[in-house]
This record gives sequence, C-alpha cells and structure tokens, in this order.
Amino acid sequence: MNFLLLTGPPAVGKMTVGQKLAKQLDYKLFHNHHSIDLTLNFFSWGEVGFKKINEGIRQLIFKTVAEDRTLKGFIFTLVWAFDLQEDWNYVEDIKKLFETNGWTFHIVELYAPVETRLARNKTENRLIHKASKRNIANSDKNLLKLEEGYEMNTDGTKIKEQNYLRIDNTNLSAETTAERIIQYFGLK
Repeated sequence: MNFLLLTGPPAVGKMTVGQKLAKQLDYKLFHNHHSIDLTLNFFSWGEVGFKKINEGIRQLIFKTVAEDRTLKGFIFTLVWAFDLQEDWNYVEDIKKLFETNGWTFHIVELYAPVETRLARNKTENRLIHKASKRNIANSDKNLLKLEEGYEMNTDGTKIKEQNYLRIDNTNLSAETTAERIIQYFGLK
C-alpha cells in the first residue's frame, strides 16, 4: 500500500497530477479542497470552527484509510509551508500513522513559477473541483499572498526522506508528471 503526498504551492498542479495518478494506479485521491470547501460552508478560513472541522475530517479519513487493507494506494495533496515547524510536524504525524499501518510513504514536491501558477489558477478543472477558487480575483490575491508569506518549495535538499521526488512541472503535462512519478517510485 502506497501513500503519495503531493506538495507544492497553490495551483502548481497537485490535484490534477493526483487525478492522473489515481486513474492510472487505481488509488484514491483526497485533495486538500475536499475538506476545505466542505468546511467553508460552515465557517470562514482561519476561524476556530473551520480548523476543527477541516482537521477533524482529515484525521477521520487518514485514520480510516491507514487502517484499511483493501486500498492499493492513497494520494493526498497539501500546501506545505517549509518554514513552519508545525507543517513539518503535521506531515510527520501523517507519515507515522500510515507507516505504522504498513504503508510506504512517498513525497512528491511539485514546482512551477508564480506566473505559470497564476495561469493554472484559472483552469476549468481547478474551478470545477474547487468551489472556493471560482472567485478568480480573490484566488489570485490569495496565491500571491501565500507566495510572499511562506516558503512552499525547496531546492530539493531540505526533505531527507528516502522516497522523495522533486519535479519542476512548469512545461510538463499532468500525464507526463504522473508518469515520471510512477517510474521513479516503481509504482504499478
């Protein structure tokens, strides 16, 4: 059983690559907006209620999936702020949960420059699957704010995991990126 964490800044292509991987590998995809957009129906981003519900949904899914023996694989997407220790701890907690239950944990870091991501922020697939991104002006503003405020990519040397891959997918299709991931980790 394989766990794939797809990380990178907003609109880098995590969900779209995850969709291609899920289809090719028969894995289940849980992109971070599955819980975010549901929770936004009840509370605004950053409110205590938002954090409790969003994280509660994620923890229930993680625990249930980690303990399941019928799934071949699971993909989760996450914007990881590498300059925040709490984000490192969060990823480590997920990793421990899955590895304790016999899963192999993989990290894929996707990179594309901000100009590319601003263009991808408006794609039909993104807007169909992420209701909170449909206000393009607000979504672009949030993307730029996060870009200025956090380190969401590394130079490829910060993550010391054995099962780690960094891909610059600026000029790659989601299909090509997914194929590189499959080949690199020897996934079937």
